[in-house]
Amino acid sequence: MRKASNMGMKFMKILKKVEIEAELEKLKGWKLENNKIVKKFTFENFREAMGFILRISYEAENRCHHPEILNCFNRIEISLQTHDAGAKVTRKDLELAHAIDALN
Repeated sequence: MRKASNMGMKFMKILKKVEIEAELEKLKGWKLENNKIVKKFTFENFREAMGFILRISYEAENRCHHPEILNCFNRIEISLQTHDAGAKVTRKDLELAHAIDALN
């Protein structure tokens, strides 16, 4: 069983709606929906969409934080919430959202 570090614990605080909305102003296109932060992406074709998903997978795996990813041809929808925090939004989700945006 993996032991949480003190650094990792800062990400586990459930953020209030006002805190999430303030952070989302720093991110382009992300919205708060049903206790998740969500963003939709559109690419030229399926291959580009899948390449983006692959790049996200490396960021997610490095952070041990895995998004919900829905894909249909050239469209992707990413949803982030922290399951270990009761399926609520934490700083961990916002950090991954910033990393995902940097990939695009």
